[in-house]
Amino acid sequence: MSSARTYQVRTYGCQMNVHDSERLSGLLEDAGYAAAPEGEQADVVVFNTCAVRENADNKLYGNLGHLAPVKASRPGMQIAVGGCLAQKDRATITERAPWVDVVFGTHNIGSLPVLLERARVQAEAQVEILESLDVFPSTLPTKRESAYAAWVSVSVGCNNTCTFCIVPALRGKEKDRRPGEILAEVEALVAEGVSEITLLGQNVNAYGVEFGDRQAFSKLLRACGDIEGLERVRFTSPHPAEFTDDVIEAMAQTPNVMPSLHMPLQSGSSKVLKDMRRSYRQEKFLGIIERVRAAMPDAAITTDIIVGFPGETEEDFAETLKVVREARFASAFTFQYSKRPGTPAATLPDQIPPEVVRERYERLAALVSEIAWEENKLLVGREVELMVAEGEGRKDRETRRLSGRAPDNRLVHFEADFSAVGGEPRPGDMVSVEISYAAPHHLVADGPVRALRRTRSGDAWERRAGAPADDAPRPVGLGMPSLGVPAPLPDAPVCG
Repeated sequence: MSSARTYQVRTYGCQMNVHDSERLSGLLEDAGYAAAPEGEQADVVVFNTCAVRENADNKLYGNLGHLAPVKASRPGMQIAVGGCLAQKDRATITERAPWVDVVFGTHNIGSLPVLLERARVQAEAQVEILESLDVFPSTLPTKRESAYAAWVSVSVGCNNTCTFCIVPALRGKEKDRRPGEILAEVEALVAEGVSEITLLGQNVNAYGVEFGDRQAFSKLLRACGDIEGLERVRFTSPHPAEFTDDVIEAMAQTPNVMPSLHMPLQSGSSKVLKDMRRSYRQEKFLGIIERVRAAMPDAAITTDIIVGFPGETEEDFAETLKVVREARFASAFTFQYSKRPGTPAATLPDQIPPEVVRERYERLAALVSEIAWEENKLLVGREVELMVAEGEGRKDRETRRLSGRAPDNRLVHFEADFSAVGGEPRPGDMVSVEISYAAPHHLVADGPVRALRRTRSGDAWERRAGAPADDAPRPVGLGMPSLGVPAPLPDAPVCG
């Protein structure tokens, strides 16, 4: 039985944090730690925090409070706090939760193993917050959550000054990786069996600003198209102000770049956008959507929207509803404005009463759901190829279905009827199904799977799961497999 100390990383916030947590796991395993078995208390618990939402502080300190008695009863247990909230709050974390052993920031995640050991030896809390990167995160060891899908960072940081966002102050100015480094990482991942990558940046389409190439991102997309074995390329999140036609052309002309686009709107009111310091207006945003749809008629476009920004009038909110109706988003991450200390918006006059914000939010959410449902209904009867996922269908066990992602990133639950294909898929394999039912947030394909394409990604999943990879059909469990997968689109927005 292994005597290695165990760890657990708890992640909050955007997909940038999800990817950072993969690096934290990789660093800890490189230092000799082992992932804690599910349901067992870890010897080291790491919180990778977010500072975007108002309740982020309460959530962290509530979770730390729950762990205090656990730690008191387990000699040698350690707790570490990193991420954006750690970068912001610094020493106040150990003041409010003196049982925390390590606090580290967004710029020095590579220091975690050393800080844990130093805290253990010196028997006192270690707080290390750097103001700029000491090493580009992509050079650190990484334990990826999926055998078939992976994040690849193209940049870190952000040069925008949106008045509602604290992230640029915590992540720093944009720093870009060289294209050769990115493509080398993608090629290495494909060689390991990965067939879908998501290019990741806080303002991903600004990529190239640091080395002066305005078309660097579209060139990167086209270069990904030349990588043999790479079946799906996605990216998140772009900024409308810097979304250029060469990117639309690259998306439309590069077969493995998927017809899905996450384009943060934030508000449909040009007046509110100005107050937010978003350097585009309603007309420009809708123009981008129109050109994307002209080049890729089947593209699914998703967005982020904030309701109740200071000074937002009912007329301003009506403009947001107008854009939602015209853009016809496949889905939207909608948020009630959250005042964050340290942001310019926190001190703006005309803060909106919470009850008004809630009422507008409910109207917006209802409209977004209505339109998403209408758009999904248009897909009933269409055959789509899915990359089989693991762990995305929460009710798959009860419904006896599996789940997968379509090229446009819509989630599809499909019947586990493989009578027509003579075998069962593994996560990472491809299946063709016919859509039979549409709901606002997913699609259903009830009926026999029409085609099955076993892939190198499926082989990679099988190897990771500990089963021999051969040509014999092997089932994927109809419950929740133990290995996780990063969703290609976020559960929470990246700045964009």
